[in-house]
Amino acid sequence: MPNPSTPDPSTPDPSMPNPSTPVSARSPLLIPYRRLFTPYRRLFVLPGTRAFTAGNLMARLPMGMFGVSAVVMIAGARGSYALAGAVTATGLAATAVTAPWIARLVDRYGQARIAVPATVCAVLGSLALVLCVRYDAPDWTLFAAYAATATTPNTGGMSRARWTHLLTSDPAALHTANSFEQAADELCFMLGPVLAAFLTGTFFPEAGTLVGAVLLLTGILLFAAQRSTEPPPRPRTPARAPLRAPGMPTQLAVCLAMGAVFGAMEVVTVAFADDRGHRSAAGVALGLQAAGSCVAGLVYGVMKPGGPAGRRLPWCVAAMTALMTLPLLAATLTGSLLVLSAALLVAGTATAPTMVTNMALVQQRSPEGRLNEGMTLAVTGLLGGIACGSATGGWVVEHVSATAGYGVPVVAAALALLISLAAAGQRRTTQARGRRPQMSDPYQPSSSVQSSEGWYMRRCPK
Repeated sequence: MPNPSTPDPSTPDPSMPNPSTPVSARSPLLIPYRRLFTPYRRLFVLPGTRAFTAGNLMARLPMGMFGVSAVVMIAGARGSYALAGAVTATGLAATAVTAPWIARLVDRYGQARIAVPATVCAVLGSLALVLCVRYDAPDWTLFAAYAATATTPNTGGMSRARWTHLLTSDPAALHTANSFEQAADELCFMLGPVLAAFLTGTFFPEAGTLVGAVLLLTGILLFAAQRSTEPPPRPRTPARAPLRAPGMPTQLAVCLAMGAVFGAMEVVTVAFADDRGHRSAAGVALGLQAAGSCVAGLVYGVMKPGGPAGRRLPWCVAAMTALMTLPLLAATLTGSLLVLSAALLVAGTATAPTMVTNMALVQQRSPEGRLNEGMTLAVTGLLGGIACGSATGGWVVEHVSATAGYGVPVVAAALALLISLAAAGQRRTTQARGRRPQMSDPYQPSSSVQSSEGWYMRRCPK
């Protein structure tokens, strides 16, 4: 009879590595990385998610290309950065007006039915801009052509709407999906300007706009073809407009303030690098900020945040406000572009968690059947904040200094913190009022008296 304490030679020792397992997979250093990406692998097990994500990323990349490409193309042909900036600003204003309307149609009639013709219109506007610049058309035609690109649908919002539709019953997986989408946003806005600068500088000035238009149309067609993951349209919904939903105006105000952080940071960093004689290095510094945000977003997606999103948002914004002081300190104390880049990398780690939490609140507070419209309003708030932050940061740089300009993102982040704290306090007050017991009327008998009277009347009828 074999001794139970003696191990069976045919049974593998769990403490020893399995010879059939690759060496790279047995390395203990890779265990944290495998654990990091496990929740993301589970997302893409769902049928159709890989295809719609690939198409959406392809369509989202040009969002970081069009602005840079238009500026380079117009400034190179007309010799005026003022004209190029005015044209792109007109496009942003047109987007702020048109995007919520397009999103409302998407909610009402479906993504594929609205996104494809809207994208075709936007691509035609980009082609018209290229022709107007190429053949020296009047300046007003540039404004009209670029304004036509405002019909571009909110690709990130449509992708988040699909995840919400697929993962309604799994909040943890939805949190991971939202974190992935934010990391994808950062990646696209980090690579988009670099790709646009490469195309316009290597080939010809119109190359960035043309390649962006092809990627946008191809990506939207691939995305719209995945009908199995598309949320059902809501032709007639009795829900109120997202702008009037409880808590939504506060979230849009937070988006406006955070957009000012991003817009000011971009303009001030370009000016700071230009003062040091390394203007081309500004893109690298801003890319490091986006890289820090991208990595932080992926890590945040596998975490299990405690408490509701409304309680977490002030903490996230507070961390963002604290970290935004690092570029100001680096520029003030050292004046080194290298130290500033390191500070931007660290400061960027607060961006994605804050944006993920804020967008989760936007999703929760958007009325049923109008999710795309609600998220597009949030993006519109960010764009408006970027415009305000860019203008304010540029004014400070011109009238004070580039170093002082880094105070603008700190002030904007502090404003977002005040708004989120005020909203949290108002919400706690409302909840406390809802839990407060109702005072009994002294002129009405209590429930015990009423019940005893009822018992007496039943026992002793007249």
